[in-house]
Amino acid sequence: MFFKRSSELAPENKAGLFERMKKALGATKSNLVSRIEAVLTSRPAIDEELLEELEGILLGADLGVRATTRIINEIREQKKKGLVKTPDDVRASIKKQLLAILETQANIEASTAAVAQEVWMVVGVNGTGKTTTVGKLAARLSQEGKRVLVCAADTFRPAAIEQLAVWVERSGAELVKSKIGADPSAVLHDALAAAEARKSDIVIADTAGRLHTRSNLMQELEKMRRVAGRKIAGAPHEVLLVIDATTGQNGLAQAREFLKSTGVTGLIVTKLDGTAKGGVLFSIYQELGIPVRYIGVGESLEDLLEFSPEDFVDSLFSENRN
Repeated sequence: MFFKRSSELAPENKAGLFERMKKALGATKSNLVSRIEAVLTSRPAIDEELLEELEGILLGADLGVRATTRIINEIREQKKKGLVKTPDDVRASIKKQLLAILETQANIEASTAAVAQEVWMVVGVNGTGKTTTVGKLAARLSQEGKRVLVCAADTFRPAAIEQLAVWVERSGAELVKSKIGADPSAVLHDALAAAEARKSDIVIADTAGRLHTRSNLMQELEKMRRVAGRKIAGAPHEVLLVIDATTGQNGLAQAREFLKSTGVTGLIVTKLDGTAKGGVLFSIYQELGIPVRYIGVGESLEDLLEFSPEDFVDSLFSENRN
């Protein structure tokens, strides 16, 4: 795979990325950690009333029932064993549990089989920032020295093709598109043929994004998977689902439907800089175990960051990196 893990980055680059993530997660931090701190500092004892307040905060921050229950039950067990006695102990336990949830699937990687071209399908409902994200992803990979070809397979929205063309031009990648209303699978087939001729490293397909509850969309995406697989062994090598963090638990419902129909291998969570619902990442991990590959933290071409569970949790709990 072509992922450059954060551990491979120079220290100064890692520090800069951490600061950008911390800034982007400011609203989520206020909705989650700041409220946790307020409860811990206002209660003299670690009792059931305090735990019930914490439970409400976690649910309100979109962590979901399963992740919240896991965290609160763990604190109860540690309290029974005498391991949790102070607010600092509770804080440490919550942070440890949040990191454990994200790290459960953090090391899952896509196939590393050597192929002439890799095929990445980017899926998701309209309005999540999918097309913009494809452009940012193409820019990241191009900057890493990869020859990227983008396939405009969202043929049902003229604006999507126009928007994608602008982003691809800015990214330094190449674009294959067709007329409005063309068969998305046929466009993908043409793109894969072009990638072979041009010796591209990665083909990124921007797919249609109508409502995820419509079976015809899922059938179209499955057809594209078959076309890719017939053209290149093992394709698609990634199916990346784009989720808008501002939708909270609706994002979980979308992830569940796309996972069932399209074999999602990873998530890209966008608009984290404009929401207090970043806690939905924990809910998705706990419920579905799908790893987050990237997060969107702004509108600029470089505002697509590789996701690091440790940095994500640290940015929520720390003013200064330890």
